[in-house]
Amino acid sequence: MALVGTLRPTTIARLNGALRRALTATFVVAACSAAARGQGIFIPSVGPTNQSFGGAAAAAPIDAIGALNWNPATISGLRSSEVAFGLGLCLPTTSLESRVDANAFGPGLPPINLAGKSESEPGVCPVPTIGFTHRNQGSPWTVGLGIFGVGGFSANYASSTTNPVTMPQATPATVIGGLGRIHAKAEIYQVVPTVSYALSDQLSFGIAPVITLANFSADPFFLGAPNDANADGYFTYGPGSGTRLAWGGGFQLGTYYITPSEFRFGLSYKSQAWMEPFRVNSQDELGLPTHFKYNFDLPSITTFGVAYSGFERWLLATDIRYFDYANADGFSPAGFTPTAAVAGLGWKSIFSIAQGVQFDATDRLTLRVGYSFNENPIRDAQAFFNVASTLIIQHWLSCGATYRWNDRVSSTIAYTHGFENTVTGPLYSPLVGPVTGTAITDRVSADILNAGITVNF
Repeated sequence: MALVGTLRPTTIARLNGALRRALTATFVVAACSAAARGQGIFIPSVGPTNQSFGGAAAAAPIDAIGALNWNPATISGLRSSEVAFGLGLCLPTTSLESRVDANAFGPGLPPINLAGKSESEPGVCPVPTIGFTHRNQGSPWTVGLGIFGVGGFSANYASSTTNPVTMPQATPATVIGGLGRIHAKAEIYQVVPTVSYALSDQLSFGIAPVITLANFSADPFFLGAPNDANADGYFTYGPGSGTRLAWGGGFQLGTYYITPSEFRFGLSYKSQAWMEPFRVNSQDELGLPTHFKYNFDLPSITTFGVAYSGFERWLLATDIRYFDYANADGFSPAGFTPTAAVAGLGWKSIFSIAQGVQFDATDRLTLRVGYSFNENPIRDAQAFFNVASTLIIQHWLSCGATYRWNDRVSSTIAYTHGFENTVTGPLYSPLVGPVTGTAITDRVSADILNAGITVNF
């Protein structure tokens, strides 16, 4: 959310409420891995094998990492015990455009037209993943441990003299200001110690506590109230890089069923990640300390999956997921608080679908393609409040391959492209809401390259 300039009180009266405090800048929560921006704040897949399969996993346990993340019961369906390592490199491509027409300032002022575009330079975001599963022969119990990045974002916009949102923050020498340079980054990791029990060769249940670690920083920090400590009549947002890791907890439940007709079904529920408050050490315009605290919880995820392995050498799978953003702290609220801080992102709950096709080309080489689609959690009307959190990619296409070097060791490589998407809406004022004659457009696409190694034992 960005605030396009905080205005002097006398100027506010002249502008008839348009752009009264700022044109707001946006906040983003998530993990650098979420630079992948797949299902809102979550990435669409974890690890190279799951990524090459489009993220489908609830009824198709083809690797430890994907099974541990999407359905704990499916670790009972893995062919053997295994440990897997993966490293993804995500490169988001984002831009931010905004304009303010002459009539946006109302009568009594000279016409002013402002328009510009800023390109982000977030760089490549690394996404590590580790998965371990173990089952004793003859035992119905399987245990596992997953450690992976599950979401995030990265935004890095330079200041501008033409783009209203990224114009420098207002000073006594100017009438209008923006947020200036926008730098925001979030990283979300989860640790999932998991246990699964096989009631039979066909039915298993799994459970896992979910430990979440998240970090978020943003300069300027628009989730906190702006200040006018130097009494020059211009309110500005302070820095927001003085943060630490926040901890949270939740749980995941799942069931997995294999039918005699080669159909497989999976169902899992991952609860909200209830996070401790995020805390920021900031400072006011005089350099004196200020402190902010805000609440964000990750939403619950419900997944239903179906897979079919009745064709020789082929495996087909589809997952349907529901992300309940509307009932997660920090995501559902929209607009400003009475102090002109941003109240929340204004996201809606969404459905997504992940599909994967696997073909065993030879005894050593397995090929995969995948596709995933998710609804956009950000409405056009909320584009202004998600300048830094443009997590809006809806279509993802993946491909990859696994090569088995011997009976124990295999390596996997995967590539995914997230197709460009945009949202466009008006700029907002803390006092009058949407401002007529203004617009902001967020644009994003992404590419992910992932590679890893798996050892079976």
